[in-house]
Amino acid sequence: MLNRVIRGIAGTFILISLLLAIYVNINWLWFTAFVGFNLLQSSITKWCLMEDILKKLGVRP
Repeated sequence: MLNRVIRGIAGTFILISLLLAIYVNINWLWFTAFVGFNLLQSSITKWCLMEDILKKLGVRP
């Protein structure tokens, strides 16, 4: 359950930031890069900040 929520949030962030980059300001692509970097980092270190946040909010693993 938790992994599905994390993937859903990451995908939503990426799509929203791409739309913002197209329609508002190209600098929103930095947010897209930030999300991608965090996904890469969590796959290497097996630690995800979003996972910690969601656990504190009560989302069950």
